[in-house]
Amino acid sequence: MSDTRRLCYTVDLRDDAELMARYKAWHGPGAVPKPVVDAIRKDGIRDLEIWLYGTRMVLIMEVGPDFDPGTKAASDAANPEVQEWERLMGTFQQPLPGTPAGQTWVAMERIHSLKEQA
Repeated sequence: MSDTRRLCYTVDLRDDAELMARYKAWHGPGAVPKPVVDAIRKDGIRDLEIWLYGTRMVLIMEVGPDFDPGTKAASDAANPEVQEWERLMGTFQQPLPGTPAGQTWVAMERIHSLKEQA
């Protein structure tokens, strides 16, 4: 059994072609600021991908068994460079209906796994 867990989150991009192109550019190879990448890795995220269809994005993280989203959120809140990044990215994002105030990405619920099927 693997000690890696997968977590998925979702948010929409604002429906504006120019903003969407800029958002993609900010996430290209080497474009994310090093302190942000370092903070992601330091907090136990082993891999992270963002997928896009239209304006809908899905973030997929692979984390170790000790990863805690609340601890990661607290670490990010205390990191000025991560907060600057979050503010910038928030200008491109449109929270889904029902998203708690002040939040963009929301956790998705896994409802199916092929590994659990007979």
